[in-house]
Amino acid sequence: MLSLVFGVLAGLARLGLAVPHVALQQAAQHGVLMIPAFFGTVIGLERAVAIGQRWAYLAPLSTGAAGIALLLGAPPVITLALLTLGSLLFLIASIKVMRIQQAVHNWILLGGASGLFIGNLLLLNGQMVSQVLYWWIAFLVLTIAGERLELSRLVIRDQRKRMALALLSVMPLAGTAIGTFNPSLGLTLFALGLAGIGTWLLLFDIARRTVRLTGLTRFTAVCMLAGYGWLLLSALLFLGMALEWGGISRDAALHAMFLGFVFSMVIGHALIIFPAVTRLKIPYSPAFYFPLLLLQLSLLLRIVGGLGGNADFLMQGSILNAVTLALFILTLVWSILRGQLGQAGRAA
Repeated sequence: MLSLVFGVLAGLARLGLAVPHVALQQAAQHGVLMIPAFFGTVIGLERAVAIGQRWAYLAPLSTGAAGIALLLGAPPVITLALLTLGSLLFLIASIKVMRIQQAVHNWILLGGASGLFIGNLLLLNGQMVSQVLYWWIAFLVLTIAGERLELSRLVIRDQRKRMALALLSVMPLAGTAIGTFNPSLGLTLFALGLAGIGTWLLLFDIARRTVRLTGLTRFTAVCMLAGYGWLLLSALLFLGMALEWGGISRDAALHAMFLGFVFSMVIGHALIIFPAVTRLKIPYSPAFYFPLLLLQLSLLLRIVGGLGGNADFLMQGSILNAVTLALFILTLVWSILRGQLGQAGRAA
């Protein structure tokens, strides 16, 4: 959570906004705090809980410690070594899961874990964040795609459809690797892979059915479908960058991915995954639609500002993005407290 909070503040600092000094110092580390330190820890913790073996918890412990080390000003080599160690253990845990059950979705999850490890290893080896960012994007996209395929396994029984997603999942990894030697070709393949995964999810994911239900099930499906739309837009923007279409900013492509796609997934899955990991009861409430809606609107404002060259829209949208994440956390805390009070009342 510290990595998330200071990662968001560091992002605002990059836009020139006044933030606490410790966040200002981390402006250049915005991506490191948000992806390997925060998401690497959260997803690593989820994988460790699934395996149920103590050694697997060393992965999120290492990446979480890396975030703390970064904020405390530890030597960069310590932070990067902890990130690399954590992602290596996460990769080993993913291999173990795949060996237990050699299902298509586990192969995709293994591909995602490989992206995190390669990106962190390259960062430790001296490459810039901008050079390893696409490995991290592949990590997040393949992790989400693999988990959605697993959840849809009872609906998607056609092995050809499952294999199609697996083949599409190879493309972002291959594109990122090729981009080292041929940036334009690599980014084109990367973008086409994202577009293929987004199209597959929109066509076949179970969210298309569950959106017709009610309560938490519908809310989760709405989050998923909104996220898939942002994934397709991000893919289109990355493709535009590769083909050098005029007026397309890297900021728009990256934040359509990280805020539009990834955080829509976070909001949608939080009420399912967080209780499984923490054993805390989190009752669903329609109030969760407020941060979801604000995320879509604020991101739209930011992207329109970025693509249209409107600095005011870009700045206002970015500030509202941060407010959205704070509102989501507050809504989550409120729901946890409501669940605890409800349990205490029933016990009494």
